[in-house]
Amino acid sequence: MATGRPREFDPDAALDAAMKVFWHKGYEGASLDDLTHAMGINRPSLYAAFGNKESLFRKALDRYAHGPGSYLHKALAKPTAREAAECLLYGGIDVLTCPESPGGCLVVQTALACGQAAESIRRELVTVRTTSLDLIQKRFEKARHEGDLAKGVDCAGLARYVATVMHGLSVQAASGADRKQLQQVAEWALRAWPVSGSQENERDR
Repeated sequence: MATGRPREFDPDAALDAAMKVFWHKGYEGASLDDLTHAMGINRPSLYAAFGNKESLFRKALDRYAHGPGSYLHKALAKPTAREAAECLLYGGIDVLTCPESPGGCLVVQTALACGQAAESIRRELVTVRTTSLDLIQKRFEKARHEGDLAKGVDCAGLARYVATVMHGLSVQAASGADRKQLQQVAEWALRAWPVSGSQENERDR
């Protein structure tokens, strides 16, 4: 008996669709039916191209990091620590309020909804957040070494402060906060920014 040809599809478009399903529903909330329907493929095609659900999520997470979440690396390349922090907050707001985005942050929203059945995914997300936090801290340490931040600045604490505001913005966006409201939060957060090395020297004269 002749069998039909495997259904052809665009893997990149399918992965984008899966990313948005996970982004909207979380890892555990996204069923295989949700995923295959959004991706426009059947289960055998999903398994053949992406592996199981966990493997698909990891690929979608990488897709997110190099797509909507790529503002992190753009921010770290900014010439000053404050500009980096501004890019982290406002870049995040751009993603959170994009009409095509499900709202919230894929990493934050999924981590909040992960139960014991998805412990391996939760650990993966903890690693992602820890890695991002370390990168931000190292950027601030570089700024302190260059005199862009004052010598007494606690770079680890400052990095955690910025990351906490970023996560809070994600939760607020998922709860319905609009762009203007999120920008107001970012503005208030940046008012607490520490003085630069040059400002500290001027103050000490």
